[in-house]
Amino acid sequence: MPQIIDENSEIHPPERSAPPHSTADSADVSAADVSAGVPSPLAETNAGLPAHLQDLTERARGYVAAASSANTRKAYAADWKHFTAWCRRQSLPPLPPDPQVVGLYITACASGSAAGTTKCGGKSDSVSTIERRLAALGWNYAQRGEQKLDRKDRAIATVMAGIRNRHAAPPRQKEAILPEDLIAMLETLERGTLRGIRDRAMLLVGFAGGLRRSEITGLDLGRDQTEDGRGWIEVLDKGALVTLRGKTGWREVEIGRGSSEATCPVAAVETWVKFAKLAKGPLFRRVTGQGKNVGPDRLNDQEVARLVKKTALAAGVRGDLSEAERGQKFGGHSLRAGLASSAEVDEGYVQRQLGHASAEMTRRYQRRRDRFRINLTKAAGL
Repeated sequence: MPQIIDENSEIHPPERSAPPHSTADSADVSAADVSAGVPSPLAETNAGLPAHLQDLTERARGYVAAASSANTRKAYAADWKHFTAWCRRQSLPPLPPDPQVVGLYITACASGSAAGTTKCGGKSDSVSTIERRLAALGWNYAQRGEQKLDRKDRAIATVMAGIRNRHAAPPRQKEAILPEDLIAMLETLERGTLRGIRDRAMLLVGFAGGLRRSEITGLDLGRDQTEDGRGWIEVLDKGALVTLRGKTGWREVEIGRGSSEATCPVAAVETWVKFAKLAKGPLFRRVTGQGKNVGPDRLNDQEVARLVKKTALAAGVRGDLSEAERGQKFGGHSLRAGLASSAEVDEGYVQRQLGHASAEMTRRYQRRRDRFRINLTKAAGL
């Protein structure tokens, strides 16, 4: 492998990613932000092409962008930026793909020296983060038309196997929001305000539908109304039918009406649509003008995580923990885990609602399930 250059001889300072947008009700990431630094396999210029081919080229670029989610493209762009900054500090070329260079890079990530520190011992990346960085490098090389990165090369595969053996840890799961928690969280919202009405609908729909945060904010009021929509909602007499484009393809989610008007997700959506005066486009939008107006922009899916965390803390959920610990326990997945843990129905229905490909994945979300319902010890005669 190439010898690592002493980082004290660094010429360029480490690049720092922009801090996440923390303003409440922030708009979704713009297409320009997402595509910045993300290569396209298509030519960057249309010069010399007939007009009809120029149009097709632009459409093709749109399809290239649609091949992966905005969040994935944003993460891959950030990972490429991280890798190239590390290469500059080591005086190593990022192009063409070199398994030995990549092997050194993931070693630095695992040892905590990839972020610009002068020696090992900094904050090391988790195994899942390193695997994502590898996937990002392969994707970026492919988009740039470079030679394929051979992840099976021993300089990468052997190092990665060692990283998994030494650093792999059980996944940290978000705390499940249970029905009694959700009701307490709803009580913390401002009554009679547009933001409070919207947030109530988001929490209830997210919980009852077992939706991912991107699926919540990706909903439209009807089919084919926006280009960036992830699905749409239809309100019917007995409930709401949500059609979603998720990780496993298109699926339908039935959200029945609740036993109480105060906790009915369908009634909450109807109330939000009525007072927000929505007719078409994104369902959950920014509230502007000091809470008096509803803008046209779709909410960023990070707002769901912020909403869950804020209301859970305000409601005193898991009050036995410190505030710092509680802050790390809750997120968008808390709603999905809450439904999976609370619904006393056949596991197959829960699996279909959450859109999981396997029952094993569904069981990971069921925090309160009886793990000892089948007792093999007694069944064996002990």
